[in-house]
Amino acid sequence: MLQKIKLISGLILVTIILVIFFQNTQAVETHFLFWTMTMPRVALLAITMLIGIFIGMLIAFTLSGKKRQ
Repeated sequence: MLQKIKLISGLILVTIILVIFFQNTQAVETHFLFWTMTMPRVALLAITMLIGIFIGMLIAFTLSGKKRQ
């Protein structure tokens, strides 16, 4: 039963992410330090999401390493 709930909530999450991505295909101008880039908004969202996932994993691994010592 728990596996079905996880599967359904995962599918709902993926569906929401896909809807957000497909609704944000306009080009945006992004300024970062000295660079100005023009890219689709979906690319900016994806990059931001991947950076957030990476930082979250980095913090989780760092904290779990401190608990073991």
